[in-house]
Amino acid sequence: MKVEGIIFSFFGVFAGAAALVYWFWAKDPTGTAALTLTTGLGLLVGGYLIFTGRRIGMRPQDLPDAEVADGAGELGHFTPGSYYPFLIGASSVTAAMGLVFGIWLLVLGLAMVVVFATCLVFENFWHPPVPED
Repeated sequence: MKVEGIIFSFFGVFAGAAALVYWFWAKDPTGTAALTLTTGLGLLVGGYLIFTGRRIGMRPQDLPDAEVADGAGELGHFTPGSYYPFLIGASSVTAAMGLVFGIWLLVLGLAMVVVFATCLVFENFWHPPVPED
């Protein structure tokens, strides 16, 4: 993860330098804001990858003498199917429509987003996965 973290961090630093040059040259607040947000994105992801890489150590694909079998095994639990992402999206659309049709619809949509996002986060705690034999 070290290489990926360095790449993202370099991308963030480059976007920051580009934002400074763009601001002094073009004086355009929109492009400068976009480049500044891109800087934050690159540095955030790069910092996370570097921090996580130090914490978990080398992965099999980071080792020069690794074999394909070194990466075999369980990668973790992934929820096979959930309706909550669809419901969160539908609730977000409802909230966006509230900006057009009325504040009551916005409040209803935001409440539904919070409820369905909470359900998505706690889905595996309420219905734990069944271990395979």
